[in-house]
Amino acid sequence: MNIGILGYGNLGRGVELAIKANPDAKLAAVFTRRNPESVKVQTESIPVVHIDDVGNWIEKIDVMILCGGSATDLPLQTPKFAEMFNVVDSFDTHAKIPEHFAKVDAAAKNSNHVAIISVGWDPGLFSLARAYSNAILPNGKDYTFWGRGVSQGHSDAIRRIKGVKNAKQYTVPIDAALDAVRSGSNPELTTRQKHLRECYVVLEEGADAAEVERQIKTMPNYFADYDTTVNFISEEELAKNHSGLAHGGFVIRTGMTNENHKHIIEFNLKLDSNPEFTSNVLLAYARAANRLHSEGKRGCMTVLDIPPAYLSALDGATLRKSLV
Repeated sequence: MNIGILGYGNLGRGVELAIKANPDAKLAAVFTRRNPESVKVQTESIPVVHIDDVGNWIEKIDVMILCGGSATDLPLQTPKFAEMFNVVDSFDTHAKIPEHFAKVDAAAKNSNHVAIISVGWDPGLFSLARAYSNAILPNGKDYTFWGRGVSQGHSDAIRRIKGVKNAKQYTVPIDAALDAVRSGSNPELTTRQKHLRECYVVLEEGADAAEVERQIKTMPNYFADYDTTVNFISEEELAKNHSGLAHGGFVIRTGMTNENHKHIIEFNLKLDSNPEFTSNVLLAYARAANRLHSEGKRGCMTVLDIPPAYLSALDGATLRKSLV
């Protein structure tokens, strides 16, 4: 399958690495809003194309993987490019997924394409863990914890604020809440009781620190519901102490099959590189999008709609023999 990458930041570079590790995938081109001559990709002889010229590639790309941010890029880009290509995105603003789905679904159906949205590990693999756990333990309770790690989406949202030169945001589980869940006591926890958010921000010269902090702490869907600390630091300190992109988290469901028998299902991830891992998930779902389109499927889907076998490069007989 011929893959296009739209956006060449951490996620786009990760998709390029993922393509190299999957023999059934080939990188066709990288698309950027920047001057293409300023973008140096890792794969020899791959064209870098300005986003304005993407229409010239409609017949040359099987799936376009969209690597923009969820705050401002994907809400516009995914419906737009679903009119031209099969697409996969990593839209991760949970509260807005139904709205995003509706717009992308209309665009994909109108153009006879397949779109798979909100692909990654949460939403994505964690969504699957919640779905499986709910089906198996209907009498139970869900808990999701993220971190400690760098959230790409939240960091990107901070960087979009006027006066911010660079930023990293860490999501930090509160240990007392995690321990209470694992005890099987089914605690009632507010959003604020489960996580902290730590922000490390480099300001543009002359920026109003108080105003930047206010905008961060009151940002809906990102920081407003959490205890958030904002630390203003130098660019040198950010590069020295906050250059990594590790992340991870836990999905836990506690439930009962009768009044005497409690059960706990836990799925966890520990990631050295959030974008590289997410990129590999995106490529697996690009494979699924390509297969579904070839079978005549159309419209928007999420990870809950995709058969697991469609993610693998292996055929059904091999999967049944080796994994079932």
